[in-house]
Amino acid sequence: MKIGILGSGDVAKALAGGFIKHGHDVALGTRTPAKLADWAARNPKAKLASFADAARFGELAVLAVKGSAAADVLRLAGAANLAGKPVIDATNPIADAPPVNGVLKFYTSLDESQMERLQKEFSGAHFVKAFNSVGNAFMVDPQFKDGKPTMFICGNNEAAKKTVRGILDHFGWDTADMGSMEAARAIEPLCMLWCIPGFLRNEWSHAFKLLA
Repeated sequence: MKIGILGSGDVAKALAGGFIKHGHDVALGTRTPAKLADWAARNPKAKLASFADAARFGELAVLAVKGSAAADVLRLAGAANLAGKPVIDATNPIADAPPVNGVLKFYTSLDESQMERLQKEFSGAHFVKAFNSVGNAFMVDPQFKDGKPTMFICGNNEAAKKTVRGILDHFGWDTADMGSMEAARAIEPLCMLWCIPGFLRNEWSHAFKLLA
C-alpha cells in the first residue's frame, strides 16, 4: 500500500520504518524536512513531503503527532486528501503538565476522546485508533517472551478496521476490536497505564495482552 505518515517524531519514524520494512511505499509528512535529513539518508525508500502531499499520496494515512497538534496537522493535510481513507490515529490527548505519581494528565474527559473530536471535524475520513498504548520501540515486530501482545483498536468503519487489522497482523500483533469510536474513551487512557511503570521505575519494556 501507499502510506502517508503525518508526523516526523519518534512514533512517526518508527511506523514509517516498519511500513517500509514490510514492503509498503511511504511518504513522511512534515513541516521541517531538514530535521529529517539523517533519517531520510538511512531510509532512502521513504519520501519526504508536506502534510498535504503525504495525505494525498497515501491510500492509508497515519496520524503520529503530539495530541494537541493533531487537529492542526489534519487541517494542513486537507480534509479532501483524507476523505474515504483509513486514518490510523496513534495520538494521545496528553496535557502539557508533569505526571502526578506517574500518572499523565489528559486534556479530554471520559465522555469524549481525542479520536471522537477528530472524527467529528474530519467526518469524511475513517479513523481507527491504534498504536497509542505502547512505546515506539515495540510498535513493529514486538518480541516478548509471553507471545504476541494485544493492540486495542476501535472505529466506525468496518472496512478501515479490517485494513488496519491486516497491518497489525503483519506487524506481529494480536488485534482486539473494541467497536465504535466511543471505545477510544477507554483505549486512549491505556497510554496512562502503560507509562506508569516507566515514570515510577524507569521500566518501559512492556505491552498489554488480552487473555480469554
